[in-house]
Amino acid sequence: MPAREFLMIPGPTPVPDAVLSAIARHPIGHRTVDFSKALREVVDELKLLGESTGDLFVLTSSGTGAMEAAIANTVSPGDAVLSLVQGVFSERWAKITEAYGGKVQRLTVDPGKAIDASAVKDVLKADTAKKIRAVTITHNETSTGVLNDLEKIAAAVAAHGAVSIVDAVSSFGACPVSIDKWGVDILVTGSQKALMLPPGLAFVFVNSCGWEAQSHCTSPRFYFDFAKYKKSLDADTTPFTPNVSLVAGLKASLDLIRQEGTQAVFARHERLKSILRAGLVELGLTLFVTDANASPTITAVLPPEGLTVDSIRKALKSKYSIVVADGQESLKGKIFRIGHMGNVFERDILMTLAALKAVLTELGHKC
Repeated sequence: MPAREFLMIPGPTPVPDAVLSAIARHPIGHRTVDFSKALREVVDELKLLGESTGDLFVLTSSGTGAMEAAIANTVSPGDAVLSLVQGVFSERWAKITEAYGGKVQRLTVDPGKAIDASAVKDVLKADTAKKIRAVTITHNETSTGVLNDLEKIAAAVAAHGAVSIVDAVSSFGACPVSIDKWGVDILVTGSQKALMLPPGLAFVFVNSCGWEAQSHCTSPRFYFDFAKYKKSLDADTTPFTPNVSLVAGLKASLDLIRQEGTQAVFARHERLKSILRAGLVELGLTLFVTDANASPTITAVLPPEGLTVDSIRKALKSKYSIVVADGQESLKGKIFRIGHMGNVFERDILMTLAALKAVLTELGHKC
């Protein structure tokens, strides 16, 4: 009998049984009082989790859909946009912006490095004509496992007057994100990471400065029009057919987070990160990101000399049914990434380390 495959990747992540049970129930009508009640409950809970008093829209899409929605509602053709690039997903912001006709200026650091808030401040200070209309920021770069200092970066953007547009897909729900306090204007996240759901829902937080940008934006949009979502949200509904089953699962997931306590959830992710990083070092492996910038949800590792990422991943999957992720694009085959977010606990980290030690030993690495 084959063992159940266990995901230790940066997403999708393991889904709790209570969430699976909620999703598996017969769907309810999306224009019913019951759905409106469920939608309002999850919106209110997510706003508490993100410490936001602004608007929150639930989209039936991937996280990339929410990223596109953020750009489509704020960036007009010809607008100057500063994109902070350090990997695949922060570069995705730049590519989406260019697709909408934005004129992108990239502030780029090497993969595995964090964005320096002082460098951002210097670029924005040099923009004395205030041509830069928006700054795209990735809180946690999923492709490398780097956590940026969003609070300091957002403060630099606010001081300039540009709109801050943040990808928190692989950080939201796993570490503190204080949208109002930090002055974040638009923030997007997704269902399949620390919120412990399958892929299929995305979320966009919009504060007053985000709405100001939206009011002047001339980019075409239909499905992702924030005005439509705002009008529907005021009536506790959505403008288009939502994934009602995932909304039911989200309610169950948020119940679990509330029961554990958000601070306890954040502390657990920090513990998992520390245990995993220490265990990998004990195995003689080199971590791709320094401790100071290490993500609480993703850890990237270099393979030992003489071994390939592909051989390690294949052995973990075939022998132990544990799945870890390859690097992406320029880092493909150069690092492997271990996810530790959402429905993951110390047991799972220790299991992964033990399996990895056995695989490395069999492949000839001295642990």
